[in-house]
Amino acid sequence: MTSTIVIGNSRIDVVVEKGDLQVSKDDLLKWVQWAAESVSAYYGRFPVPHLLLRIIPTGGKGVRGGRTFGEKGGFISIHVGGDSTFEDLSKDWMLTHEMVHLSFPSVPEEHHWIEEGIATYVEPIARVRAGHMEATEMWREVVRDLHQGLPAAGDLGLDHTHTWGRTYWGGALYCFLADIDIHKQTKNKKGLDDALRGILNAGGDIRQDWDLTRALDAGDQAIGAHVLRPLYDKMKDQPYDVDLSDLWKQLGIERDDRGIRFVDDAPLSQTRVAITYGSTTPGTKAVSAISVIAGDTAINFPRQ
Repeated sequence: MTSTIVIGNSRIDVVVEKGDLQVSKDDLLKWVQWAAESVSAYYGRFPVPHLLLRIIPTGGKGVRGGRTFGEKGGFISIHVGGDSTFEDLSKDWMLTHEMVHLSFPSVPEEHHWIEEGIATYVEPIARVRAGHMEATEMWREVVRDLHQGLPAAGDLGLDHTHTWGRTYWGGALYCFLADIDIHKQTKNKKGLDDALRGILNAGGDIRQDWDLTRALDAGDQAIGAHVLRPLYDKMKDQPYDVDLSDLWKQLGIERDDRGIRFVDDAPLSQTRVAITYGSTTPGTKAVSAISVIAGDTAINFPRQ
């Protein structure tokens, strides 16, 4: 099956390989739509003009590993278990994660942490901004998982410590610290999303090969502040420890057995809100015009 999704000025060609899937064609396309909406909500547009998305049915249940490439103008392959339900797809984070990869240039292998870190950090925020995830759930996951990015004994910095935790969550930690600092320096007028949009709008998407410093300098230029490059200099060659407990308190995020509670009079509570929603009013959904073309039929999905 081949279908096309049009979002803004971008086109996503969805190819579903042969195999048994419990979910319907419409459910698969709605899953793709939601991921594309989420990325577009964060970046202001879909990152590349054309994406070829290959969905591969596999055994079991749930969304399995995905990979993203700059070839063909942008190419993602992702596995979906044949026993998956639409509920499984609606809770999925992986396709949004892979689509975020489209928005940043390819950098040398020692900087793989920035590619995975951006995708790990941006994915849940993007889903919140598109109305596909609750803010409390997003922060619950961040509080639960971000500590995995802290340096352990013998750490040599992000460019030289290529463990799973430091690659994915160490990169996400870099993004989190940069986001807070940008908001501090600009009095919550700008955030990491502005820096990443600046890199993308300067031509830095996955189809391009860039030096990391070129990308970071483009991001700093977009926000009019020196954040990304100085923070990289602090974290690239040495461990950079962070008191996450204090940061959660400053941001007004408390966790207990019932979940997450926000403290609105905390010193950085407005920064927390700005990181979560950007310029989108809390509780509203990002607007994006999407049509799905399957053969001669155009399907405009209603929002959920």
